[in-house]
Amino acid sequence: MFLPFFLALRKEGLPVSLREHLTFLEALAAGLATYDIDAFYYLARTVLVKDERHLDRFDRAFSESFRGLETIPAEAVLEAIDLPRDWLEKLAEKHLSAEEKAKIAALGGFEALMETLRKRLEEQKGRHQGGNKWVGTAGTSPFGAYGYNPEGVRIGQDQSRHQRAVKVWDKREFRNLDDRQELGTRNIKIALRRLRKWARDGAAEELDLDGTIRATADHGWLDVQLRPERRNAVKVLLFLDVGGSMDPYVQVMEELFSAARAEFKHLVPFYFHNCLYEGVWRDNARRWADQTPTAEVLRTYGGDYKAIFVGDATMSPYEILHPGGANEHWNKEAGRVWLERACGQWPNHLWINPVPEAHWGQPPSIRLIREIFTDRMVPMTLDGIARGIKELR
Repeated sequence: MFLPFFLALRKEGLPVSLREHLTFLEALAAGLATYDIDAFYYLARTVLVKDERHLDRFDRAFSESFRGLETIPAEAVLEAIDLPRDWLEKLAEKHLSAEEKAKIAALGGFEALMETLRKRLEEQKGRHQGGNKWVGTAGTSPFGAYGYNPEGVRIGQDQSRHQRAVKVWDKREFRNLDDRQELGTRNIKIALRRLRKWARDGAAEELDLDGTIRATADHGWLDVQLRPERRNAVKVLLFLDVGGSMDPYVQVMEELFSAARAEFKHLVPFYFHNCLYEGVWRDNARRWADQTPTAEVLRTYGGDYKAIFVGDATMSPYEILHPGGANEHWNKEAGRVWLERACGQWPNHLWINPVPEAHWGQPPSIRLIREIFTDRMVPMTLDGIARGIKELR
């Protein structure tokens, strides 16, 4: 039964042996994890992972093997429904023609949308499907899932369908980028090397051949001279947008992250989602429990750091311009405020966008980010990275 899981682990590169797989089966047979997905996950991770560097690969294999297991409702298990879940969900989706969509009016702004949602939640007493008012599914209400509204709040839907949601009220799990990803090309590394700034500091441990020759000639005996090793002195803060609309760009993000890890000794990475707010994090698995205040980052890292933001800058304009407009929490200050603070603290700043440059004119949020960064936005191409490095030097 669990052989596909074992093969998925091996495919991800985990050094899992057959003996460990048998130990895992013995633990399950002993009842150490029964009808509890969290206990099952931690039991499998404890038995099958020997090195914390492999935790991210384990999570990928686990997610691929048991995708959707935690979302199966208890009543469905008890009633043993044979119909596939995705059939039922897709039957409930709302599909409208262009003419029908044009007749559906927006509520008229972020504040009105949030106030209306608050009132609907107070009034609504049960589940609702279809219609144009209540929080539900397959309707034209501004609140819910699998329907359509030109300016709404998406609640309880796994991914975007029309790209029109002003706010997404769901808790989603993101995974860390794997900085050990092998690059398909060395060109990204070569482009990043142009940002090098060599300096010699630290202990004198490297032979200085020219200095040794000069000192020997001056003194008349062999006088060995040492010097500090030459290192890249550039300091880089890397802010990485993860989750949501960034999912299609994970591979190229990992390639960029791997190249940056290899080229910069002083590299400090942080994650954010969509826009910079009051908190960033180092581990996506603990992004709600272990955030670093952005104000602390601004105080800790001086103006000699170069700040590089990587993201598609594709979001609702409210997420940038309005307090409370953040995608997954209520932010007291607008995202624009935090971005402007970051640009002021680190004058050498850059935004790298994986969206093709030809499409930047479509989402208004990209235009807003470009204005905040004074046009210091480049595409995630070799030419774009090379142009961005010139801006940072």
